[in-house]
Amino acid sequence: MIELYTAATPNGHKISIALEEMGLEYQVHELDLMAADQKQPEFIAINPNGRIPAIIDTDNDNFAVFESGAILLYLAEKTGKFIPTDPNKRSKAIQWLMFQMGGVGPMMGQANVFYRYFPENIPSAIERYQHEGRRLFEVMDNQLAKHPYLAGDEYTIADMAAWPWVRIHDWSGIDTEGLTHLQRWLNELAERPACQKGIVTPPPSELSDEEQAKEIRKMVTR
Repeated sequence: MIELYTAATPNGHKISIALEEMGLEYQVHELDLMAADQKQPEFIAINPNGRIPAIIDTDNDNFAVFESGAILLYLAEKTGKFIPTDPNKRSKAIQWLMFQMGGVGPMMGQANVFYRYFPENIPSAIERYQHEGRRLFEVMDNQLAKHPYLAGDEYTIADMAAWPWVRIHDWSGIDTEGLTHLQRWLNELAERPACQKGIVTPPPSELSDEEQAKEIRKMVTR
């Protein structure tokens, strides 16, 4: 059993998608980020950084893993699924996983903050992060012009990591016009049952987009 501590965010959705794809039994513990559940001592004991997601593997002496990329690698190695065994192909999958962890996620996250949540309108900051997000999408589009998936011919944890972020590009204000290969990849993954289940685990907020932005703005400016 995997105990999943999560919330309805792209980083959280990475892990619920992976658990669905890998067919692992798991139990969801939804954290209320607005109430700062992720900063409570019981969660800090699982993830010292106080961020979702995190897991506890009850089949492995209650071993805890935090950071979404590390969790994906742990689950892939545990199951032997969605990461190639060939050393070179495995390296490519990890490279594209790190591309998401170090590039797509942080840049889109900052675009979200300055475009949606920050109390002051700072056009230079908005433009910077949206421009970099678009550049990263173009890198992905070039790769996907040559291969069906980010790491090559196999669907891997690299795709699971990137898809939940790229699919919300409108929320970040990042245009995907002309990126036909990226759009093909987005659409194909959206048809996967595990992706469909993963992005509603846990269920999305019932607040409107405007209400969500207002609540997150409070959290950002604390």
